Amino acid sequence: MTNSADLMNPYGGEPDWRGTMQPALETNLMERVLDSENLHRAWKQVKSNQGAPGIDGMVLDDFAAYARLHWAEIRQSLRDGRYRPSPVRRVIIPKPGGKGERLLGVPTVLDLVIQQAISQVLTPMFDPEFSEFSFGCRPKRSAHGAIKQVKEYVKQGYRVVVDLDLEKFFDTVNHDVLMARVARKVRDKTLLGLIGRYLRAGVMVEGVVQTTEWGTPQGSPLSPLLANILLDDLDQELERRGHRFARYVDDVVILVKSSRAGRRVFASALRSNRRV
Repeated sequence: MTNSADLMNPYGGEPDWRGTMQPALETNLMERVLDSENLHRAWKQVKSNQGAPGIDGMVLDDFAAYARLHWAEIRQSLRDGRYRPSPVRRVIIPKPGGKGERLLGVPTVLDLVIQQAISQVLTPMFDPEFSEFSFGCRPKRSAHGAIKQVKEYVKQGYRVVVDLDLEKFFDTVNHDVLMARVARKVRDKTLLGLIGRYLRAGVMVEGVVQTTEWGTPQGSPLSPLLANILLDDLDQELERRGHRFARYVDDVVILVKSSRAGRRVFASALRSNRRV
């Protein structure tokens, strides 16, 4: 069967992702990331999102020509662990309902493609074992599903809501704890190193690059998956305790039958979250 990436014209309007592939082993996940078909899907997804430029100012329309000239070198640097991601560009947007501000980090187009390619490889590894009550940023799941789940609990008599908004969750993620969670399934040290460098790539604020010793920037293709990986321990603990809950990214709703139970669950959930 012909690989669709082989049909691309290297002088046309698409990057040429072709290269010599090595066997894709569980301990060599980087080769799955760099597979030409995986990269082609990642590029299509990035294009469809129509994102804004990163710190280098490159727009989507200019990326194909850049990739045709430089991809072979970039691919090799990814394979041997030399690739260094660019800092993200800081963007501040208001939260819905005037509840403060949300800090976004806009990666370069190149880093968007690489992160999307990583996410496409890791999501099938992690997502099937996530809690069925986790609805945010997952395949075939949505906020609508979370609302439907909450309505079902209400029908069952659970009408007291404990709303846990994990304030500034994305900005306070402990990198070591997160990487330990990722390493439970990912054995490829090259890929682990790359993910760690993305976490520490920094953020450009008013022309000055600031280090990122904590957090994972919202706005990148990897951020939602990494958030779900880290918060899955909280989901599993809530399930173990028999709670009726639904989580959408960093917003957790637990439903109970009385105010007294609500106060008890709230205090207990806070203690659990501190251990995540």
